[in-house]
Amino acid sequence: MDGALKTEALVDETTLRTPPHGLAILLLVGPAFVWSAEYIGTGEVLLATRAGAVLGTAILWAVVVGVLLKYWIGMAGARYTACTGEGMVDLFARVPGPRNWAVWVVLVVQFCAAALSIGAVATACGAFLNRLVPVLPGWWAGWIVAGFAFVIAWTGAFDLLKGVMSFFVLLIVGGALYAAVHVFPGLAALLQSLRFQVPPVAEWATAQGVGTNPWREIMPLLGWGAGGFASQVWYTYWVLGAGYGAAQGRGWGQPADVEALGRMSRASAEKLAGWCKVVYTDATIALVIGVVVTGAFVLSGAGVLRPLQLAPRGDGIQMAGTIASIFSSQWGAIGGTLLGQLAGWPRLLADAFRLAIPAVHRRFEWKTQFRFFLILFFGTNMAIVYVMQRNPIGIVQTAAILDGILLTALQALWVGLGLFVVLPRLLPREAWDVLRPSPVFAVGLAVGFIVFGFLTVTEAIPQILALLG
Repeated sequence: MDGALKTEALVDETTLRTPPHGLAILLLVGPAFVWSAEYIGTGEVLLATRAGAVLGTAILWAVVVGVLLKYWIGMAGARYTACTGEGMVDLFARVPGPRNWAVWVVLVVQFCAAALSIGAVATACGAFLNRLVPVLPGWWAGWIVAGFAFVIAWTGAFDLLKGVMSFFVLLIVGGALYAAVHVFPGLAALLQSLRFQVPPVAEWATAQGVGTNPWREIMPLLGWGAGGFASQVWYTYWVLGAGYGAAQGRGWGQPADVEALGRMSRASAEKLAGWCKVVYTDATIALVIGVVVTGAFVLSGAGVLRPLQLAPRGDGIQMAGTIASIFSSQWGAIGGTLLGQLAGWPRLLADAFRLAIPAVHRRFEWKTQFRFFLILFFGTNMAIVYVMQRNPIGIVQTAAILDGILLTALQALWVGLGLFVVLPRLLPREAWDVLRPSPVFAVGLAVGFIVFGFLTVTEAIPQILALLG
């Protein structure tokens, strides 16, 4: 679609798709399944199961808090995308301050997080697939799963990605619920677990090498509940791929048409408001899936592994064998996460390079940059899987803190600025009056900023410094 048609789609309500209403909205739900399948993998199968085994059901509150706060960030960013037609990284480029300062912060931190996180997921995939097919060495198994994810991500086709990820969601939800039902502790115990408690690490767990600081187990769970920083960015990409609202026909790797947004009519804004309701439904489905599945794996770890005094350790084969007693399809779950990460991180970094280093974008089209990062991370996957296959738990925990906690407070702040400061500058008054977000978004994002900011200062930075030391 050329630029003229894109402009018309934004300023002419006759060319902007009419949003669905009522139950018809469910027929267009799609980004939620990609988002859910991407983030309910390592965070749930590995981190939630281990946390349940080490700390019991008392930390279920961390699941609810982590997923709920990320839900507001992801949904607010997706709402911005549906109203403007550009992804979250372009939003970062528009926040007040020096030119592209936020994009540079994202570029530096997320480049490191991407290599470590994708490698961690591939390592875990290899450990699980090795358990299911013992004749395959762990590193070969990791390469096989990474190769499958690479091929799907290379196509760039959203419908194919949506179909594969929806299949993974069905596998994960079914297996997690099956396991949780068999170890359900009762309604009274479940409600008790929602109190803000930080239980001590059991002595039997410390004897197996688990640290005495319970936050070492809770922090990764908070960090990758509903995905980390990158997952909220990727959710805006899946909204672009689905063509919600102003994202209709635009695709990836380009900023909003500011001139067209400045001419938006009230009738077009009313249609976009209808598409915002689609975003709310879609994101809420991802919220429900995330809380239920993550909670189910905590219950499984507490109900199956804790009575046996088994804590999944850093040894990849031992970890796979321990968790295999709960759910035999774990590698499929984190296979979905690996696919989501290989589809998402190259897009994020390609956008960051496009904005931070315009000369690269002038020389290479966005799709070429995306595939360059895809090849780069596939190569780092192979190296990390081979070198670090014996310690997937430690790698995953470190990646969860780096990606899930370190920048999330800033992300909540930036998205809030995007909705309440940037968006009204892009739209005419009559359109802004229609698309003005509810104050509930400001509250949700403010709470996310405060909570993750506190965790960053008190827990994440000290843990990262300790690891570096």
